[in-house]
Amino acid sequence: MLKKIINRIDAVGNEYVLFWIHCAGGIPSHHIRRFFYRLAGITIGEGSTIHMGARFYNPGGIRMGKDTIIGEGVVLDGRANLSIGDHVALASEVMIYNAEHDINDKNFSARIGEVTVGDYVFIGPRAIILPGVQIGKGAVVGAGAVVTKNVDAFTIVGGVPAKVIGERIDKDPSYKLGRAAWFR
Repeated sequence: MLKKIINRIDAVGNEYVLFWIHCAGGIPSHHIRRFFYRLAGITIGEGSTIHMGARFYNPGGIRMGKDTIIGEGVVLDGRANLSIGDHVALASEVMIYNAEHDINDKNFSARIGEVTVGDYVFIGPRAIILPGVQIGKGAVVGAGAVVTKNVDAFTIVGGVPAKVIGERIDKDPSYKLGRAAWFR
């Protein structure tokens, strides 16, 4: 009984933190949002930004490298580790989950799996990345794709479920994503 009470108090505390960082997501200054996100436990590399309207699950499990830009309305799940590399661009409304329900389990219990997004990856608008997926360096995920399996380095995937549709030509990227929009 005591364990149930402690778990419930912990869950309410976590929801309270998520509420406040959700509110911070509406502040029209990435400098202020970044301050609150770091306070909530997200590791954010130098020169990286998260645009307005982002949603988080367990922010303490989320790590972003340098010069990474996260678009508006993105959902990032840190219930298992979520590692996003350097020079990564996540377009608007991308969803990266690392926990899901096991629909074949009689208790509908959760399955979790770490997600890793390598350096120089681009993930197009409204793509969904599911638990346990590794996206290799320089890979591209097309808009609206649902990624259920690992994506090799410099591979381009698209569709539902995502399948290989091409390959990036530049195998030695060195670009920087540029200045973040301060009020977005």
